[in-house]
Amino acid sequence: MSLRYHVVSIAAVFMALALGVVLGSTSLSDRLLAGVGGERQSLREQVDSLEAERTALKAQVAASEQFDAAVGPMAVRGQLAQRSVVLIITAEVSDQRRAAVAQLLRAAGADVTGEVRLGEAFTSPDRADQLRWVVTELLPAGLQLPTAADPGTLAGSLIGPLALLNPQSGQPQTSDLARAAAFAGLADGGFATASPGLRPAQLAVVLTGGRMAGDDPGDRAATLARFATQLDRSGQGAVLAGAAGSAAGTGAVGVARADPAIASVLSTVDNLDTAAGRVAVVLALREQADRQTGHYGAASTAQGPVPGTRD
Repeated sequence: MSLRYHVVSIAAVFMALALGVVLGSTSLSDRLLAGVGGERQSLREQVDSLEAERTALKAQVAASEQFDAAVGPMAVRGQLAQRSVVLIITAEVSDQRRAAVAQLLRAAGADVTGEVRLGEAFTSPDRADQLRWVVTELLPAGLQLPTAADPGTLAGSLIGPLALLNPQSGQPQTSDLARAAAFAGLADGGFATASPGLRPAQLAVVLTGGRMAGDDPGDRAATLARFATQLDRSGQGAVLAGAAGSAAGTGAVGVARADPAIASVLSTVDNLDTAAGRVAVVLALREQADRQTGHYGAASTAQGPVPGTRD
């Protein structure tokens, strides 16, 4: 056998090996591709099924919201007859949500006497010292500040008597002139503005968003919760109502519920962004007028969705 024969034989062996590898890998690739294709189809079917389920659930939620919005005025009819309410609104609350609450309050028979809109500076830790100073300077004659030094309680001890009637006598706690001057000073500092023609009311509802935004959200939430508590003490009662997320640790509702001293006097609602939550606000105000306190909404810390459904 010649050298050429050996070379050709060796070359043929390597070619056969290479061809086998190619054919084997091709067969394996086909099987892998077929398996991947099948898995992909299965995943696609699962995704389609989940999307269909999500669409159906969204439709159910929308229908439930429409139903709650339709029956809400009937559910609260007469609950606040002969009662007056002032709205206190934080910067996160939209005009649409504010208007929805005001409309339901009127459907319940309440006299909505006006609005106080809190500025972003109101809960800012960087402006706390300035807020304390402004409150001290603007306090009308005859009113006294509490011993507590936190800005929320101090601000409530000023805005409370300005916006609420005396719970014992049912009379305004300040003169019209003193009320106008104090709100002008608060507006100049960016802390709060009152709607034109604001009249003192018996009850107050504080509307806020979900989790507090900005630096030090926990401090901001505590300021608002303590402010609402002082409002409660200044009139016949108050409700602190926040949107989804407000019952968390950095939400004002969450801070209020976690503090026994606050939770025992101030009522809260944690789902203001729903029609059911707005109904709960009205019914909780009625409870406050009757010297009762409760915590309502969808969070685990709520006693039930609305008054009358407590565990």
